[in-house]
Amino acid sequence: MYFEVLVMEELLELKDLLLKGDVPAALEIVEELEEMSRDDKISAIGSYAVILLLHLIKQQVENRSTASWEVSIRNSVRAIQKKNKRRKAGGYYLTLEELYVALEEAYPDAIDYASLEVAEGLYEPEALAEIVDREVILDRAMKLILPQE
Repeated sequence: MYFEVLVMEELLELKDLLLKGDVPAALEIVEELEEMSRDDKISAIGSYAVILLLHLIKQQVENRSTASWEVSIRNSVRAIQKKNKRRKAGGYYLTLEELYVALEEAYPDAIDYASLEVAEGLYEPEALAEIVDREVILDRAMKLILPQE
């Protein structure tokens, strides 16, 4: 809600500056709006990445999967792909490298949540992190997220 109010205030200020003919100040607001939108996309992608990684971690450690984990993985992948896609301009908000960084940043939260669920909460986050192959998880997540051509 706060984001929408902030955007609306920026848009009203942008309109006012354009009506006054102050193009340089208007362009600054456009840049701020672009940055705010990008930050919002990155935040949403990060939230879905935590869920995706959580289930990939559980699969790796428990060497099994469930139908609900599979659905959650598919839903998270689709949500990340949708949030990252530029609809009108085409292309993507995050490059492959930036997407990988977003996964890396989400990984510690995924480990925390997974420690509550893997083996019925048997592992502390630090212990779980030691037995999980982080790179395999991150690489698998990237392969799932990348558009299939």
